[in-house]
Amino acid sequence: MSDRPLFEVASGWEKMRQAARDLGCKFEEPFMALSFLALPVIPELRITDRGLVDVNRFEHVPLFTP
Repeated sequence: MSDRPLFEVASGWEKMRQAARDLGCKFEEPFMALSFLALPVIPELRITDRGLVDVNRFEHVPLFTP
């Protein structure tokens, strides 16, 4: 939600998506993916300051496969 005009919010959203692509992210909607993982309806995975964690096994989950 925002109190800013739609055009301004949309422009900022596009800048964020472009910044993620510039960093190498290949997701079409990287921030929606992050929001989805933070939902409490997915109790198995959590994003922490140390990366993605499988909370059932208490192990880090690799973000990329070798």
